[in-house]
Amino acid sequence: MIQQSTILMVEDDPNDVFLMERAFRKARLANPLKVVRDGEEAISYLLGEGIYSNREEYPLPLMILTDLKMPRRSGFELLEWLADQEPVLREIPVIVLTSSKELPDLEKAKQLGAKSYLVKPGQLEDLVQMMLRLQGFWLLLNRKSEKMAVLVED
Repeated sequence: MIQQSTILMVEDDPNDVFLMERAFRKARLANPLKVVRDGEEAISYLLGEGIYSNREEYPLPLMILTDLKMPRRSGFELLEWLADQEPVLREIPVIVLTSSKELPDLEKAKQLGAKSYLVKPGQLEDLVQMMLRLQGFWLLLNRKSEKMAVLVED
C-alpha cells in the first residue's frame, strides 16, 4: 500500500533531488518518493491542501527527509510547524539530510524534533548506502505508535 511507504523529500536543489531519485533506484528501494521544494510546500502536502488534496496520489508519508536551508520556509521552520500539529503529523519521523556540518545546526534540528541528522555524502554510492541504512532502521525496524499505525492501516 503506497500510504504505508511514501517518503516525502523536502529539497530545493534539483541536483540533490536527481541524486536521491537515482540512489533510490540503485538501492532498489520500493518506497515512492514524493518531492516538494521547500517547507511551505511540505506543509501544503502534509495538510492535503491545493494540488496535494488527493490523498490517493499524495498520501501522508511514513518519513520526511528535509534539507535545512531552503527558500520560503526552511527545514527548521518545518520542524517548528510540525511540533505544533496533531499527533498524526508530529509522529512522522523527520530526518534532516543537509550539507551543513555545523554543530549549531545539528543541535537546533535535534531540539526541534528531528529524529536523525545526516550530512549529504559527496558520492552516489555513499548516498545509496546511507539510504539503505536509513530504510533498514526507520522503515523496517522502527516501531510506530498506535496512532501512527491506525493512520497507516486506514
